Amino acid sequence: MILTQCAACAAPLGLSLGKKCGRCSTRYCGPECQVQHWKEGGHDQLCKKIKKAGGAEQYNANKKYAEAVVVAAEACAEDTKGQTCFICTQALHWKTKEGLVRGCSCRGTAGFAHVSCLAEQAKILREEAEENNLGAKARQERWNRWDRCRLCEQKYHGVVRCALAWACWKTYVGRPEADWSRGASMTVLGTGLSGAGHHEDALAAREAELAMMSRLGTSESNILVAQGNLANTYHMLGRHEEALRIRQEVYAQRLKLSGEENVETIRETICYAMGLISSKRFKDAKALMCNTLPVARRVIGNTHEYTLRIETTYAQSLYKDPAATLDDLHEAVTTLEETTRTARRVLGSAHPVTEGIEGGLRNSRAALRARETPQEGA
Repeated sequence: MILTQCAACAAPLGLSLGKKCGRCSTRYCGPECQVQHWKEGGHDQLCKKIKKAGGAEQYNANKKYAEAVVVAAEACAEDTKGQTCFICTQALHWKTKEGLVRGCSCRGTAGFAHVSCLAEQAKILREEAEENNLGAKARQERWNRWDRCRLCEQKYHGVVRCALAWACWKTYVGRPEADWSRGASMTVLGTGLSGAGHHEDALAAREAELAMMSRLGTSESNILVAQGNLANTYHMLGRHEEALRIRQEVYAQRLKLSGEENVETIRETICYAMGLISSKRFKDAKALMCNTLPVARRVIGNTHEYTLRIETTYAQSLYKDPAATLDDLHEAVTTLEETTRTARRVLGSAHPVTEGIEGGLRNSRAALRARETPQEGA
């Protein structure tokens, strides 16, 4: 379940508390709220509509998707003026009348599309993979269309990724819990919500996903991914100690399970190092990134997003350390200058990874200036 609050009073229900409407499965903390919502909250008018849509979860997903599409199109309006969708070739969608978006790394006139066109394309590709019994690799490549541009092969970001995440969830929420697509769509939703800054909502999705995996006896590898995602959400919510504890456990287990050259291991190593920095364990983070960087360059290349993040995290371990030397600060600035150039070329200036690197560069330069400027009265 993604709906985790009482529909009447918004009290938190977690994943299993309270009761549901017998018709549409809307959740309440108790019979009093259910009666009140029926009499005064408008549920008497909505109940049949929610049931017809497929129940409370489906109705909520449809509603959130429509809202997210509007937000994404408005955010991209200036960038998309005078452009057309590369899928349907229209400026306004023929049916929904929605505007265009572009939240990837495409440049020039490439990459403009309607969220609904991207979603329909991803849905069709997934259905073809299921109907033709394609192998795991082919199925995953097609599934990646839910969050990755087929033109530039970079992941969507921000509000565009969030809109696609709701599209993915509303497409598969009605499937049985054990269906692979439903579980994968919950992962996509959590990541999309987090990428748009909706961390409280992302937390509900992450917790629901992990609880579902535990019930189904999902593989250790997939559970480690879910735990790592949960830790990242804790971090964004300022719950750093909880995040670091999980990250340390996940990193150790992933290293043991998959080895240092696995892409998921590299990802978890970055997350663990970020947690170490938040806990002011700068030397530990620096050592971890020094050991991981050559591995990442060998396995995924110099321009991969994870490699850029390792270089950025390494620089942060230098300039955020109060004990950093002048040489450390110079190295941090030089590293981030080079990483910024690569990120702009590969990901584009609007990508959140690029923006994060540029923010680190500004901070490192400020730290260097503060160290080089003689203090008044010194």
